[in-house]
Amino acid sequence: MNARSNILRSAQIAKAARGEVSESLWRQAARRFARNKAAMFSCYTLVVIGLASIFVPMFWPHGIEDASWEYIGTAPSLEAWHWFGTDANGRDLLVRVFYGGRVSLSIGLLTTLVALCIGVTYGSVAGFIGGRTDGFMMRFVDVMYSLPLLFFIIILVTVFGRNIFLVFLAIGAVEWLTMARIVRGQTLSIKNQEYVESAEAIGMTRPMILRRYIVPNVLGPVVVYVTLLIPTNILIESYLSFIGLGVQEPLTSWGLLISQGAGQLDSAPWMLFFPATFLAITMFSFNFIGDGLRDALDPRQR
Repeated sequence: MNARSNILRSAQIAKAARGEVSESLWRQAARRFARNKAAMFSCYTLVVIGLASIFVPMFWPHGIEDASWEYIGTAPSLEAWHWFGTDANGRDLLVRVFYGGRVSLSIGLLTTLVALCIGVTYGSVAGFIGGRTDGFMMRFVDVMYSLPLLFFIIILVTVFGRNIFLVFLAIGAVEWLTMARIVRGQTLSIKNQEYVESAEAIGMTRPMILRRYIVPNVLGPVVVYVTLLIPTNILIESYLSFIGLGVQEPLTSWGLLISQGAGQLDSAPWMLFFPATFLAITMFSFNFIGDGLRDALDPRQR
């Protein structure tokens, strides 16, 4: 019996070396995720919103800056293709909502990608090297945590003027910090595993060990956090645009539209309702996807 167990264990180790077990575990997680109806429905919802944000502004009869003096502040109707109504300047709200979705989703995805690249690299290096290097790197993270995001925005706007790229820069400069802490914690628990020590014993370089053994094994918590970070970044952009420090005209975003709609709540409530609804649906969808990924990647579910 012991001989058979040893044979099975040796076969599992051989498969792990070829990457077959990891691939199988990811396939199992994908099947568990597919059985989560709320998460799958959220995925479809985000795909529809994303595609609509891309193509509706391209093919809709009205442009984002086309103003109609005959339809200033009109309620939603099928007349003249103003399905979501118009704003106080006679601009079609539907095309502006989907164009705003294009900007808000782009900011959320790109800033999260920046946070992912910086945070995973920084955290894995700090946790794997350890010692004084780890201490110095994490103290820098603590110092960055002590500086508020709004402080960064005000400085950048004051020095460089209002620009959409400043939004990317400011959000990306802060949101990678939590990612780095998560990856560092996972790396500290992984680097003393037998397969990492074996890789060091056979002479593999540190960059190769990080790339082949450390980073792939910390992707589970990272993927879950990414799905929560995207709506957080979208919400940060919306807040900045709402207070006038984010996206500026002639561009628009959901936060800017909500800011404009809040000032017209009594006379034109649809100006607030539609962008706020799309923002809320996007937030809920990403959160449901994050819950689904967390359950799918939970080792206790295997």
